[in-house]
Amino acid sequence: MALTEAPLLFHYEVESSEDLTFIPMCVRFNLDRFGLRISLAQWQLLPYEDRRLLARFPVDEDTEIEPNFDHALFEMLRTHANVEPEWFAPEEAPAWRDTQAVPGGIANQAALANLRALAVEDWARLDPFQRYVLTKLARKPEANHDFVPAMREFGLAGPTGSGQAAP
Repeated sequence: MALTEAPLLFHYEVESSEDLTFIPMCVRFNLDRFGLRISLAQWQLLPYEDRRLLARFPVDEDTEIEPNFDHALFEMLRTHANVEPEWFAPEEAPAWRDTQAVPGGIANQAALANLRALAVEDWARLDPFQRYVLTKLARKPEANHDFVPAMREFGLAGPTGSGQAAP
């Protein structure tokens, strides 16, 4: 699978990630997919063009389709930061892959934001990357400022303050 023309940023990420100061979800997905961990400080040591290139890699679950993300990241970090990413074992069956059950963290984030809980049907309609994003945003017990904008962007929440899902 080829690189995209531009970084894969959600609308809600553009303001905070337009200059790629923060690690966008597309990069987080690929880090998790390959079992790699980098710090925000390490990310920010990379030149803008390297960060932009990493944000152009496809977001597909199949590591065989695009195996160069990990190689590119290693080379960039060695060259510009003289460090290597940390390895970890990726989850074999992450919650976002299961279309039959909405992860509990998502119900918690919805409750914190006064949104209705997601129905399994809503969850199953999302593409895998969107499910990954919501699960990632909902992993901590405190409210995540990007959760509601992501829910809105994915058509799962109405306008601010409505607490209703979009039709």
